[in-house]
Amino acid sequence: MIKRLRRKFIAACMLSLTIVLTVILGGVNLMSYYKVVSDADAILSLLDANGGAFPKSHSWQEEKPAGDISPDSTPPGKKDPFGQRGMSPETPYESRFFSVLLGKDGQVLQTDTGQIAAVDEEEAAVYAQNVSATGRNSGFCGNYRYLLCKDEQGSLIIFLDCGRSLSSFYTTLIASVLLALLGLLSVLLLLLILSKRIVRPVAESYEKQKQFITDAGHELKTPMTIISADADLAEMECGENQWISDIRRQAQRLTGLTNDLIYLSRMEEEQPELQLIDFPLSDVTEEMAQSFQSLAKSQEKDFALHIQPMISFTGDEKAIRQLLSILLDNALKYSPAGGRLELRLEKQGRTVLLMVSNTSAQPVECDKLPHLFDRFYRTDQSRSSQTGGYGLGLSIARSIVLAHKGKIRAESPDGRTLTFLIHLPA
Repeated sequence: MIKRLRRKFIAACMLSLTIVLTVILGGVNLMSYYKVVSDADAILSLLDANGGAFPKSHSWQEEKPAGDISPDSTPPGKKDPFGQRGMSPETPYESRFFSVLLGKDGQVLQTDTGQIAAVDEEEAAVYAQNVSATGRNSGFCGNYRYLLCKDEQGSLIIFLDCGRSLSSFYTTLIASVLLALLGLLSVLLLLLILSKRIVRPVAESYEKQKQFITDAGHELKTPMTIISADADLAEMECGENQWISDIRRQAQRLTGLTNDLIYLSRMEEEQPELQLIDFPLSDVTEEMAQSFQSLAKSQEKDFALHIQPMISFTGDEKAIRQLLSILLDNALKYSPAGGRLELRLEKQGRTVLLMVSNTSAQPVECDKLPHLFDRFYRTDQSRSSQTGGYGLGLSIARSIVLAHKGKIRAESPDGRTLTFLIHLPA
């Protein structure tokens, strides 16, 4: 149990940290990518507005006599197209772009590769025809961000080289992912070291609880044995009566409860002492089912068996018999008169499926199914005195399954039938 608690604690911490890092790094990298795209689109829009070229931001200077104003200032009424778009005046000298004019029939009418050295006219024409075939007005074609502008003459496609921006983005992305993985690995190592200290108080409390149950159980066995023996002697001297019968019955119930608690404590140890042998599981299951068939028939309940023959299993035969007894007894107790019980055993690949199902006298609430394996849990407290027991049976069943490295779960597909599914490694 403590090992499972440590694993769940580590898994929860790692999952939480992974989600947080994914959100943070994902947000940062998405914003970085959006910045690359928005800057490229702003430049392309400026090029489109000026026929595929950058405007001369200080052309007004040619209209004024020298000395009228400072060459670095913008006169009233004039707008700097670069400043308006948040660009630097150096943008025209830093940007590499080319444009291709396509006719309405898709033929190349004109290419302009004067602002780029990596692409010639033939390559520019191929880029333009590929973009035209996609039918999209903007996007990426390799490292080039493009913008398609249609007019009466045809389509002007402007390509902007974003290689350096994308390279910087990918470098940041890879570095952030690697740093995140390194951070996750570091946290995992720290959790592996520190989780033992974190769960130590819980482990000590759990060990004390188990030790108390074991010691109390052994201490109670002697007085229970004496009470039962005294009840037998009193019955021999005074004859059978209601009080002696009550004493004997309650002593037997308390003895059974004590034995169940001790057995449950033993089965929930980190390495329970199981007597592992290879035995015919099909024969054991059929033998256990036969002992319950007469009880089901006397209570007018239909008991269906579907047992695949020749299934062998390596495990603790006594524990498996107790598992079958608990599940069948539980199905018999909580099924109404005229109800239906089903026991199925079959091999599925590398696992053995054991299924015990019964119709329920009361509607099955799906939100209570996970609590069925809790100690002393009863779905209907008012029926405790009728059915007997203390709600330990299914807890013991789960401990037996886990000790055999299997899985057990309860489900109710229709709300009227309770089904227990056990998967054991074949």
